[in-house]
Order: sequence, then structure tokens, then C-alpha cells
Amino acid sequence: MRESGRSEAELLSLARGGNLDAFDEIVRLHERRIYALALRLTGTPEDAQDAMQEAFVRLFRNLARVDCQDRLGSWLATVVVNACRDLGRARQRSRLVPMGEKLAVFADPGANPEVLRSGEEREEQLRSCLQRLPERERAALTLRELEGLSTQEVARILGTSESTVRVHICSARIKLRKLLAGWFEEKL
Repeated sequence: MRESGRSEAELLSLARGGNLDAFDEIVRLHERRIYALALRLTGTPEDAQDAMQEAFVRLFRNLARVDCQDRLGSWLATVVVNACRDLGRARQRSRLVPMGEKLAVFADPGANPEVLRSGEEREEQLRSCLQRLPERERAALTLRELEGLSTQEVARILGTSESTVRVHICSARIKLRKLLAGWFEEKL
């Protein structure tokens, strides 16, 4: 149940009937996760915001076609992955994207600043390395490991087979390991 006491299926049904409050609640339920996914895929807050907005616009336009039996979060993840791809093509980006603004870090105010900075550097390096992966590998790894989706769900979102997803994830892990190993060697 949601804050209104309605299930996601009920909210979807109300939104189809023109209830904008129900649609707003759907957006509130999913916006953080969809934004985080978009940020991991695009690497920039501006592009992530654009992709998230596009996902919700597509949801609004396709309310009548969204199946209540499917998890809406998976449907939105599929749409945001496609929106990120569309943005990448439209802006003709290279694989290495400038990181831009950092994500807000919520830390203990009494924590050691050197330890915090070190953690921020590792997080920034990981994001940078993720951006250097091919799009399909980055999407598969992000959806599976960072979003916690099953291999089957990732395959459906990416429009590929489960075995292809496993290959993409394995390849991404190997490449990330090499990229990160080089960074850690530089730090020592």
C-alpha cells in the first residue's frame, strides 16, 4: 500500500481516468529510483533529469497501454534506459562523459574529512569507469547490480536474452576490475 492507502494498480487505474493526483503519487513513488538509474547510465545530473522526465512523459502518454500486472518500476526502467540511449545518440557523446556535479553525500558531520574525501574520490572514479563501459554492458551491470533486478528482468528491459545479459555483466565486471586496478595502483 502507498501513502494514500492505494495499491499501484489502483493508482494506475485512477490516473488512466484522468486523476492527476494519482499520477503525481506514481511519480513520487518512482522518481528517486528512476533518477538514480538515469544518473548511473548518463553520468550527468542534467541528462539524468532529462531522461527521467522523458520516462514520466512517456508513462503519461501510454497510461492506457501499461499493464497493471507488470511491475511499473520495471516498465519505467525500460523506458529510462531507452531515453538514456536516445539522449546519448542525440548529443553524440563519447564514451567518457565529464562527471559534472557530484551526487549529494550524506555523511556523519563528525566524520574524518580525509576519509570522506577518499570515499568521494572512489565513488567518482567508479562513476567515471562505468561511463567508459559500452552502453549495453553499463546498462546490464547497473540494472543487475545497482538496481537489484533479476537477470530475467534485465533481459526484458534491454530486449535481449538472459545469457546475453550474463555475458554483458561478466564483460563489464572484467573491464571495471582492470580500470579500477589501474586507478588503485596510481593511488599507491
